[in-house]
Amino acid sequence: MQFELDDDLRAARDLAERIFADQARVERVKAAEAAGGFDRKLWQVLAEAGALGIPLPESAGGSGMGLLGLVTLLEQQGRRVAGVPLWPALTAASAVARFGGSAQVERLLPGFVDGSTILTAAIEGTVGRPVAARAVPDGDGLRLHGDLGPVPAAAVADAIVVAAGLESGEITVVVLPKSREGVVVTEVEVTSRESYANVTLDGARVSTTDVLSGDGKEILAYLRRCARIALSSVQSGVCGEALRMTAAYTSERIQFGRPLSTNQAVAMRAADAYLDVEQIRLTTQRAAWLADAGRERESEAAALVAKWWASRAGLRVVHATQHLHGGIGADVDYPIHRYFLWGRQIAFSLGSADATAAELGDVLETLDAETMIGAAS
Repeated sequence: MQFELDDDLRAARDLAERIFADQARVERVKAAEAAGGFDRKLWQVLAEAGALGIPLPESAGGSGMGLLGLVTLLEQQGRRVAGVPLWPALTAASAVARFGGSAQVERLLPGFVDGSTILTAAIEGTVGRPVAARAVPDGDGLRLHGDLGPVPAAAVADAIVVAAGLESGEITVVVLPKSREGVVVTEVEVTSRESYANVTLDGARVSTTDVLSGDGKEILAYLRRCARIALSSVQSGVCGEALRMTAAYTSERIQFGRPLSTNQAVAMRAADAYLDVEQIRLTTQRAAWLADAGRERESEAAALVAKWWASRAGLRVVHATQHLHGGIGADVDYPIHRYFLWGRQIAFSLGSADATAAELGDVLETLDAETMIGAAS
C-alpha cells in the first residue's frame, strides 16, 4: 500500500481544503444548522468546482479517483464540519455508477455531478438486522413498504437508494424518487445538527427502470462498505481538526505562569489522541485502497476495522479535545463543541464500536487463510 497521495489526489485535497476553508466558516455552519442542516450554496460551489464527481468513474462524468478520492474529499469536509450530505450522496452515486444501467446513469449522474440532483442512501436501517423495507410485486414493478428510520439528507434529496426484501428472501436495491406517492418524509433533529429525516414507505411504487441490476445482497454489501469508509474519513477530519484546535488552545492558554500544554497530563492525553487520529486515518485509507484495487473481500473487513476505529477512537478523541479545553469546552457556542457533536454522531452511525466488532468477527470467520493474510499485511 502507498501511504502517500499521488499528484491527482493531492490536487483534489488542496481543492477541497480551499473550498471548505472559504465556504464553511463558523458563521456559515451555524446558519446552515439553523436552516435545517443543509448548506445549498456550498453544495453548488462543490458541484461547480467538480468536487462531486471526484470519486465517480470518468464514464459517469466523474474524475475517476475512486474511494481514495472520496476519502480525500470527505476528510476536508470533516475538518470544517460543513453541512452538506457528501457521505450519503457519494455512497448512493457510487452505487448507481457501479450497478446502474446506462439509462439510469444517464438519467441520474449528470445532474448529480452538476449539483442539480441530490441523492442519498437509506443504510442505517439495514445494519445488524434484515433490511427495513419489503417489496411486493405489482405488475411490472414493485410496491415498497416499511419504516427506513433516519435517513441523512432525505428532506433535501431528490431520490433515495433503498434496499428491500422480497418474499423469496432475495434483496432488491432501487433508486426511489422522493416525489413518488407513498413516500412520507418527516424531518428529525440529530446530534450533529445535520439534515436528517425519518422515511416511511406506504406502497410507494417503483418500476424496473428504478431497480439497480445485479445481486441485491452484493449491492447492499457495497453500499455498507462504501458508507463505512466514507463516515470514517469524515471522522478522520473531525478528529484531526479538533486535535489541531486543542493543541493551539493549550499552547496559548496560560495558567500558573505557563502554557497548559507544558503540563505532562495534558501533553500525554493529546499524544494519545494523536495516535487515535492516525489509526482512524490509516485504516480508512487502507480500506479505500483495497476497494480501489478490487480486493473486495479484504476491503469489507478493512472497512469494518476503519469504522471500529472511527467509533471507538473517535469518541476518545472528541472527549479528550473537549475536556482539554476546560470550562470553555462545555460552551455549546464554542467551535470545539460542534466537533464533539459530530464525533458522537459518526461514532454511533451504522453501528457502534461493539456492534461493528461483532459484525467484523462474523466476516473474519468467512475469510480463507490467504485472504486473512492479505488483509493483515
